[in-house]
Amino acid sequence: MQPTPQPFRGNMHDIVIQVLGVAGLLALVSFLPPLAARFQMPYTVLLAGVGVALGAVIQTFAGMPGKGPFHDFLASLAELDVSSDVLLHIFLPILLFETALAVDVRRLFDDLGPILLMAVVAVFVCTFAVGYAVSLFTSLGLVACLLLGSIVASTDPAAVIGIFRDLGAPRRLTTLVEGESLLNDAAAIALFTLLLDMLTRKATGGAGAAALDFLRDFSGGVVTGYICGRIVCMLVEPVRNQPMAEITLTVALAYLSYVLAEHYVGASGVVAVVAAALVIGSVGRTRISPATWGAMEHVWQQLGFWANSMIFLLTAILVPRLMADAGWAEVGLVLVVVLAAFAARAVVLFGLLPILSWAGLAQKVSNSYKSVMLWGGLRGAVSLTLALAVTENFRVADRVQSFIAVMVTGFVFVTLFINGTTLRWLIRLLKLDELTPVEHAMRNRALALSTDSIRDRVAAVAETYEVDGVVKDVMVARYEERRKKIDQERKEEAQLTGEDRVTIGLVILVNREEELYYAHFSEGVVSRAVMEMLAGRSGRLLDAVKSQGRNGYRAFEEPFIAFSPWMRAASWLQRRFGIHRPLARRLSMRFEVLVAVRTVLRELLAFTRDRLARVLGQEVAFELEGMLVGRLGIVEQALSALKLQYPDYAVVLQSRYVGRAALRLEHAEYRAMHAESIISQEVLTDLERDLEQRRRVLERLPKLDVRFDVAELVRRVPLFAGLPSERVATIATLLRAQLALPGETIVRKGDRGDAMFFIASGAVEVLVPMLAEPVKLGTGDFFGEMALLSRQRRNADVRALGYCQLLVLDEKDFRRLVQKDADLQSHIQAVAEARRQPTQSSPAVPAVS
Repeated sequence: MQPTPQPFRGNMHDIVIQVLGVAGLLALVSFLPPLAARFQMPYTVLLAGVGVALGAVIQTFAGMPGKGPFHDFLASLAELDVSSDVLLHIFLPILLFETALAVDVRRLFDDLGPILLMAVVAVFVCTFAVGYAVSLFTSLGLVACLLLGSIVASTDPAAVIGIFRDLGAPRRLTTLVEGESLLNDAAAIALFTLLLDMLTRKATGGAGAAALDFLRDFSGGVVTGYICGRIVCMLVEPVRNQPMAEITLTVALAYLSYVLAEHYVGASGVVAVVAAALVIGSVGRTRISPATWGAMEHVWQQLGFWANSMIFLLTAILVPRLMADAGWAEVGLVLVVVLAAFAARAVVLFGLLPILSWAGLAQKVSNSYKSVMLWGGLRGAVSLTLALAVTENFRVADRVQSFIAVMVTGFVFVTLFINGTTLRWLIRLLKLDELTPVEHAMRNRALALSTDSIRDRVAAVAETYEVDGVVKDVMVARYEERRKKIDQERKEEAQLTGEDRVTIGLVILVNREEELYYAHFSEGVVSRAVMEMLAGRSGRLLDAVKSQGRNGYRAFEEPFIAFSPWMRAASWLQRRFGIHRPLARRLSMRFEVLVAVRTVLRELLAFTRDRLARVLGQEVAFELEGMLVGRLGIVEQALSALKLQYPDYAVVLQSRYVGRAALRLEHAEYRAMHAESIISQEVLTDLERDLEQRRRVLERLPKLDVRFDVAELVRRVPLFAGLPSERVATIATLLRAQLALPGETIVRKGDRGDAMFFIASGAVEVLVPMLAEPVKLGTGDFFGEMALLSRQRRNADVRALGYCQLLVLDEKDFRRLVQKDADLQSHIQAVAEARRQPTQSSPAVPAVS
């Protein structure tokens, strides 16, 4: 007898109904963003309202008999198992990772003090303030009231950040709110877990033990997330240029970091997810292929939108059921929670934050920023999820479950429907949506520049499409009128000082410099390691400009170009023990850094002359050009010294650099041919495979060979030209080694000459008084040879440009040798006599005594 298929069909029907419910919610969500934009309402607020309305409809109609897709949709939502575990393990990692990935880590660390104060201290202050305030009006225990305080202490930035972006709020205000919400989720959840354990009699110890547990959870989460993030940054290398694989790795990272920290390390999964996302946001841009990075950002924005929408809808649907038994007493307690929570937040913002600024631990935060942060302390998905977790815990008394559910739900919706809907008005009242005088002046300058360009382009387009002259004249007249209006505003605006314009120009240049580095990296010319170094350097340079203006900009480049401790250590290993690989690696990176900086500085010079001069004025552009030229000169000098010190290796490095660019051009050409159907996909794949093999060969570190032939160095000196090999070898035995450090003066003008020098490795500059530019000598060159003929005084300073391995021939040793060798003495006298005779042509490089 065949088994009946009815059970399978029943299960299949249940799955179909559940799919219908989820798909219906996604379809509903897709219509809400345009509605929110149309009514100028925060998306989260509209989402919560729709969720509550949908929950009320489900409560009313889901149990009634009926058929059809709409009835099944309501029934599926009524039967949907929305547990806190589902929300915490499926949606929360995605929500946190997406938010942290979009944070500018550099800006986050600029305001780390205020962010940590609001994310950690404010959570504890809010927890205890709400807990003690509510305990005065209820017979529930203090621990239950503190548990409520920890749940409502976590802020939700989704609605606030949306309003900020719509109104163009200051970037620093957005960073403060984003940073607080990222980290206070972790603090609130960790504190919630401790209090829930205490309430269910699972925790032991007092406040000290609880504090240690909190620190362990927080620090353990940071370490776990950081390690996971770095591991993914390494794993992404083998799958580079495979967008689907790279993006999938980041999705896996969000869940793995959460699960590993929460269930295996015993730390905070929330902190781990945030730390991992910050690592990817700061380091991953140079590890993940440039083509994938933009696609990954779009994918995560989509995932974050789905997670935020679903977590809000699924929790809001439960609100009518949770609030069914609420009365006026509960309404009064909700007001107590609201007053206590915002009073605690005000104490931290207006009481503790100024102390932090006064102590020099943070930049000052204006009162208008504090007011918006106070009123913008909206609660949302995390608070509702934690409340749901309490209602599902059978160890918590029913009375406490009901109390937590009603208080949290009421508090969240008060903040959403009152604070969320009036926050836009508050920002406008405080004029935080308006540009500063400096920004307004820059806006008008940029508008004037673009208006002229667009007017000319509109006229050209009209001629191309043979538009009637009347239409063309009307369009051009509109832009002429707009230009006149802008000029009038510029006359009325506060004039920028020269120093303001210079600082603005420097900030633009530094940001543009970083963009150009990333552009060269995306073209495959700049390597990943160098890109990471240059990106970090751009961040430090921007900080120097913001704090010290032009002085910070001028003072920054010299230490960067100077030899690093790692370079000094690598040179020492090579000189002392003959270990070449560390020095080869450092030289390769130094060469690539110098070439990249030089290339970008030249591009910035053109950018300054072409764009900034028209926006900031010719005088400011001239100053900016001067600073760029100064930096370019330092870089050119360092690059020249490198080529002089290691001439053969410099040729190899240059070939490697150009080869990398050539491979990138080849790849682009093959892609273009495939797009034009000249070659098939199979041919393209084969060509790309060949390119990859050649790229790997090219990326191998070239061998550094700094061996030198002492006898050959001696033969190059005109004084010893034509000597037999045995006499050259005898002279070579008299040479002694001397190390010159970068910047060290080897000989001084006016000193009596008592030795000549051979440059075995390194580079020097000869500062001849009558020459406009120093004479530069490198490996294999020599100087001071006239000291062997007559101990006359030095005619120039000679200074080391880098580490120089010199071989010194002392004049006294040489004279003793000459006195013993009559033939050598005759040869030296003949050469000296010849050099004393006037010649028709001057030597290219003057003899250095």
